[in-house]
Amino acid sequence: MARFETALITGITGSGGSYLADYIVENQPGVALHGLARWHSTAAALNLQRSAGKLTLHESDLTDFASVFAVLRAVKPDVIFHLASHANVRASFATPLAVINNNVMGTANLLEAIRQAEIDPVVQLCSTSEVYGQVDPQHVPITEDCPLNPASPYAVSKVTQDLLGYSYFRSYRMQVIRTRMFAYINPRRADLFATAFASQVARIELGLQTELRHGNLDSVRTLIDVRDAMEAYWLAAIGGKPGEVYNIGGETVISVGNFLELLKSQARCAIPTRLDPALLRPADVTLQIPDVGKFKAATGWRPKYRFEDSVALLLDHVRAAAARELAQRPTGGPP
Repeated sequence: MARFETALITGITGSGGSYLADYIVENQPGVALHGLARWHSTAAALNLQRSAGKLTLHESDLTDFASVFAVLRAVKPDVIFHLASHANVRASFATPLAVINNNVMGTANLLEAIRQAEIDPVVQLCSTSEVYGQVDPQHVPITEDCPLNPASPYAVSKVTQDLLGYSYFRSYRMQVIRTRMFAYINPRRADLFATAFASQVARIELGLQTELRHGNLDSVRTLIDVRDAMEAYWLAAIGGKPGEVYNIGGETVISVGNFLELLKSQARCAIPTRLDPALLRPADVTLQIPDVGKFKAATGWRPKYRFEDSVALLLDHVRAAAARELAQRPTGGPP
């Protein structure tokens, strides 16, 4: 099993990257942690509150090869977690070229900079279940051998990242380990359906909005706690095999609509809802249930947090955010 002294997270100021930073700081005290953050990132102060002062941030944009190369040559990490990505599926239909350019070229620059810097870190390339797209029920639960069938520009970019990583493993024997994360509850990421619903519930409770807007409620997902997901990323780097790909996902199977009903049942007031056509995607994926047996066999990973714990974490986070929003209003009240 690998042992690491210096870790680097791309996209460390983002929702997933910041939770991974928290995990490493709190559970891997012997690891010197570094992170790449774009100079114009606005999420650093809020997302990295728990880990501030316990890591080193480097200003770098993955689409700028020189800045990436300079950081890698200086830091010489022995493990890299590549989380940086434009990850909003619905937004990728509106700005497909920006998403594809950022995600594909950012990954290509990172891999090539590693090669040119002549370092040999483990690279944990964090991908997504979106690469599988709309899956034929005969392939459910989804194994790593399921055909890739991306249904959005974002998913296309992630398939390309995945294949780039594999090509650098095959061509240059780089230690690239690919993971495909299924849906997880992440309070810091507002565009995930769970967080978007919970945030609206919290705002309605305080009178900051009057109804909850939603898109497609029929999609079926398995959900995992973000804290379990981040531990899984660490274990993938420790116990995964270079060149291999691993599904990571939870055990709670639930439809988007049923998750909304669960949140409504825990709300402090009635929650009116309305279908907003603007929130519907041109193409959607509706059946995302993973087989994670390969990953568990390789790493021994098991989820630690109950589904109820994850929902409580989510509601506590969004209610605190809504309370801050209310307090910042000039009159201290609703609009």
